[in-house]
Amino acid sequence: MTEAGVATKNNSATPAHRTTCQKAIKMTDKTTDKTTATTALSSDVTEVRRQKLAMLREKIGDVYPAHFHRTLTNAELAEKYADIEPDVETGDTVTVAGRVYSSRNSGMFMDIHDASGKVQIFSHKDTTPEEARDLLPMIDIGDIIGVTGKVRRTKRGELTINAEEITMLTKSLLPMPEKWSGISDIEIRYRKRHLDILSNEESKLRFQQRSKIISGIRRFMENEAFLEVETPMLQTVYGGATADPFKTFHNTLKQDMYLRIAPELFLKRTLVSGLSDKVFEINRNFRNEGVSTRHNPEFTMLECYWAYADYEDIMGLVERMFETLAIAIHGTTELEFQGKTISFKGPFKRVPMPDAVKEATGIDFLSIKTDEEARAAAKAAGFEVEKDWTWGECLAFIFEEKVEGTLIQPSHVTHFPKDISPFAKEVPGEPRLVERFESYCNAWEVGNAFSELNDPEEQRRRMVEQLEQAHARGEKDKQLDDEFLDAIDQGMPPAGGLGIGVDRLVMLLTNAPSIRDVILFPARRQKAD
Repeated sequence: MTEAGVATKNNSATPAHRTTCQKAIKMTDKTTDKTTATTALSSDVTEVRRQKLAMLREKIGDVYPAHFHRTLTNAELAEKYADIEPDVETGDTVTVAGRVYSSRNSGMFMDIHDASGKVQIFSHKDTTPEEARDLLPMIDIGDIIGVTGKVRRTKRGELTINAEEITMLTKSLLPMPEKWSGISDIEIRYRKRHLDILSNEESKLRFQQRSKIISGIRRFMENEAFLEVETPMLQTVYGGATADPFKTFHNTLKQDMYLRIAPELFLKRTLVSGLSDKVFEINRNFRNEGVSTRHNPEFTMLECYWAYADYEDIMGLVERMFETLAIAIHGTTELEFQGKTISFKGPFKRVPMPDAVKEATGIDFLSIKTDEEARAAAKAAGFEVEKDWTWGECLAFIFEEKVEGTLIQPSHVTHFPKDISPFAKEVPGEPRLVERFESYCNAWEVGNAFSELNDPEEQRRRMVEQLEQAHARGEKDKQLDDEFLDAIDQGMPPAGGLGIGVDRLVMLLTNAPSIRDVILFPARRQKAD
């Protein structure tokens, strides 16, 4: 089907305009089967489509009807008639709908796609009434149509519907992207995601898999007897993580509010309430910070708390979850990511942070007693550290520099410094370390978990210290969350807590190199006029 230029019935188009349309016809005739639309031709093609829209309105009235009832999706159709032989007509009448992706022989053959797949439509004078065939010159690639007709398989084996009725459901006023090569401009792919998915089966599959992964997480947590809850995204006091918040103002309450950077403190209050011994939330968080291939200001996390469990119990939970999701998406625990084979089969490697640093650098942090000695040891090994860094900050920095990049297979790094872990319990016999682990894969952190601190006095002391440090950094909006501390005074049971970066997990499971590839509409700089 070409982008044929046709004036309205009253022939109101000017001679100059008709010339422009005819030029568009000739150019698009050459490219229709490839569904190519160049920038130079775009304005002409759009005008041609608007003329066709005017003709359709005059011919059939409503070009954008409110509903259309299909009897089968394209995938259901393919499954139902999978066994019919080539050159067989079934005699069965079905009704399908979808977007026109290709058109051949002036619309005699069209492929229409819905979200589940494609089917070929055949319109011929022997099977298709003249009234339906009269619509063909006005149907363009990208239009959405409904078709009723008989099911058959062609001699070449193509499942086909012999059209008896054609219903225009949506006239597309813009040309489709090139189907076979998709959109090469990364900026357009992210900014106009609808075009990316329309023209890129890989992107379409990836976002379908993302939905399946999130549903899989929810089912897994429910099967583990966790109760899903919802906590506020708009908060008067931000906390639960160290990050800059997005700030807004509530007109009715006349006070500043913040988009949450983490749901942690509210979920712990839920645990105090006794609503359930296991709670979780799949949540959207907002952090007013940098953008990279692994960071987006708005992101999705799974966060959960498990009463009477500790961080070792949570390690097992993570391993079971990752294994379950890998099998659900790939049918196996082995998956390919950017040329590497990664195994989500548990148990994962477990290594204390001080041991990992000692193996990588020879520095034995457990034998170092003071902050000054830690800084000196780091400098002697060639690391640049700040003059006020603590023992734990030096340890964590060297880990990030020398070890993190080597953790390709799923691994749990345990025994974090207390200096950087204000909400975790101390490791018995080593007060400088806490019962915390981070899960790594492909050198990325994908999970963070603690044996949660529930001593109310120690919790208050650490939060006050954290607040003082934030104010020293210039974070004047940072406040003490007295309502959370009041809840902890009521008594929170011992618990293991976990946060998993869902977007990074989806990246791993769908072989996506950038976080923007797994977020439908990632944060973008406003486009200049």
